[in-house]
Amino acid sequence: MQKVTAILLGAGDRGAQAYAPYALNYPHELQIVAVAEPNEERRAVFASAHGIAPEHAVENWEQLLAQPKLADIAIICTQDQMHYHPTLKALELGYHVLLEKPMSPSPEECVEMELMAKKHNRLLTICHVLRYTAFWTAMKRVITEGKIGQIVNIQLNENVGNMHMAHSFVRGNWNNSDKSSPMILAKSCHDMDILSYIMGEPCERVSSFGSLMHFNEENAPAGAPARCLDGCPAEMSCQYYAPKYYLGAGRRWARKFTTDTSNEGIIEALSTTPYGKCVYRSDNNVVDHQVVNMEFASGATAMFSMCGFTRDNTRILQIMGTKGDLRGNMEENEFTIHDFVTNEKTTVRVHASEEGHNGGDAGIVRSFLSEVRTYNGGESSSSASVSVRSHLMSFAAEESRLNGGKPIAIEEFYKRLVTV
Repeated sequence: MQKVTAILLGAGDRGAQAYAPYALNYPHELQIVAVAEPNEERRAVFASAHGIAPEHAVENWEQLLAQPKLADIAIICTQDQMHYHPTLKALELGYHVLLEKPMSPSPEECVEMELMAKKHNRLLTICHVLRYTAFWTAMKRVITEGKIGQIVNIQLNENVGNMHMAHSFVRGNWNNSDKSSPMILAKSCHDMDILSYIMGEPCERVSSFGSLMHFNEENAPAGAPARCLDGCPAEMSCQYYAPKYYLGAGRRWARKFTTDTSNEGIIEALSTTPYGKCVYRSDNNVVDHQVVNMEFASGATAMFSMCGFTRDNTRILQIMGTKGDLRGNMEENEFTIHDFVTNEKTTVRVHASEEGHNGGDAGIVRSFLSEVRTYNGGESSSSASVSVRSHLMSFAAEESRLNGGKPIAIEEFYKRLVTV
């Protein structure tokens, strides 16, 4: 098997922990030869783990992409608003690109990246990892085989989980759309994509409602300080009290913002980083709940609900077809099909992978490497061309939400972009 070489731009949680481990687990398939990461300690740890030469472990992507082409592919895992420029430069240099989602918080930039990949005849694959899990792959196969007939309606709930909500979208890197992306894009473009994947046809109209209802200053406990460690009177009753979150059982979450996970190291980080802030006194502005209604080309409809106030972190869905219905829970790795004619109930259980996103992280890397080795100008399952369309569903949903739920026609939205 031909080994593929890669450069990594951004050695944070997704780059270093989700995709790069593939090179360590399957070194005969993938070797990472260079990294760009602004955090010096993180960069050094990554370079050591992957045996990267010092001259190829640099602070920023500009330094790396100023050099002649170093590898076959570029894995780009910078922050949301830093995807556009390195992606264009990498494509121009001749790299095939594996890009973390979302493509960009700008719909115009998403479209331009798609066009640039075609211009340079390179793969641009977006990390919609759910497509590469056993759970969604098995479900797509059942639907394609016609087991429930034609899809009439889908109801999909994304249970973000209150721990994940507070960590990532109140205190964390994706808490403010001015710095990252709106919630419907940053978190739920996965869901817009998987709905497109399951339906297998274009979405034509969307409408949406949602707000930042709870995580704001109005709901702060009386006397709550800016930081939890500054003597909060509500520490015993507040489920978001930072030390309770990140010490003890929550220590695995602390690894996402500090390399020193001793008690002293975590407490120091909670004193200096946003992860120690009161969730009601942060600079967050993304919604904590949102619903999206969709109409597809066949007339089928879908309802998506994202909520940060759930115990579990999973996706639950019901797909209603003309011959049967299907109900599933991603956390349980199983779904049930009920046949209307025979009244038979069939439960499909899939292997629960221990790898990230139920195997989706490793799955997309494995698929991408195969496509790179055999590239002949085709498209990947989650190519930019495919992903732009599901991204547009997110952009249109956010425009609808900000305009009182006004329905948005996707085709008209797209035409506005390409004529700018």
